Amino acid sequence: MKKSNVFICYGKMNPELIKGYKYVIVESKHYFASNIRVLKSKNEKVFSYISLGEVNANASHYLELKKHTLGKNEIWNSYYLDLNSKKTIETLMHIIDETFADGYDGLFLDNFDNFTVHGPQKEQHKALINLLKTIKEKYPKKMFIQNAGLDMVEETSIYIDAIAIESIATNYSFKDKKYSLRDKKQFETYLNQIDEIHIKYKIPFILIEYADTKGLMTKIGERINNSKHQYFIGNINLQTIPKFKQ
Repeated sequence: MKKSNVFICYGKMNPELIKGYKYVIVESKHYFASNIRVLKSKNEKVFSYISLGEVNANASHYLELKKHTLGKNEIWNSYYLDLNSKKTIETLMHIIDETFADGYDGLFLDNFDNFTVHGPQKEQHKALINLLKTIKEKYPKKMFIQNAGLDMVEETSIYIDAIAIESIATNYSFKDKKYSLRDKKQFETYLNQIDEIHIKYKIPFILIEYADTKGLMTKIGERINNSKHQYFIGNINLQTIPKFKQ
C-alpha cells in the first residue's frame, strides 16, 4: 500500500509528532502560532478546519451565531448556518482572518454537501459561492480544500485547490456505530466520478476513509491503492492519531 501523504486530526496533538505529510489538517482552536510554525517546518502544507455550513454547539462562535441558524444536524450536534445573514458572514470572515494570522497555508472547507440539490441548505447555494469568492479574493495566495459537494465543482473549481471526499470505499453506520466496506459497484461508480472530475478540472483529490481494524484498513488499501489520489484512513471521530485493532 502506498504511503499516505495526508494527516487529519481535529483533537489536540503534539505538533512534534506530525511530520512528513503533504497535507496536514487540524482544528485551529488547539494550537498557537508557534505550534503552526513547528507543523510547517515538518510538513509541506498545514490547513485549518472550518465549516462554512454548520456551527457546533461547543464551538466558540456558537452563541454569537445561535440566532443565525436554520435547524439542527442531530448526528454532529451542530446547527445549519444562515449564509444570507450579514452577521454570519462577518463572523466567519473574522475567524478566517485570525486563522491566517497564525500562519496556516490554507483552509479545509467542510459541509459543501449541505448546499447541493438534496442538501438541507440547498436554498443557499448561491450564498456559499459568493462567500467562496469573497474568501479567495481576500486571500488569493492561500490554498483551499473543498470537502464533498461534487455537484458544485463546475462553480467552485476556480476558488479551490483540492477536493476531499469521504467514504467512497467504506460505509460507516452512525446508527449502529459499525465500520464496513461499501458495495463494490457503488465504490467503482464513485471512483469513476472522481476520476472524471479530476481529469476535467485538473483538481487533486483526497480520499478520506474510516476503519477500526487493521483488516478493514488493508481491504481499503486494496481498493484505493491503484487510484491516482492522495488518501487518509482514520477513525470516525478524527480526534486522535488513528488506532486500528487486530
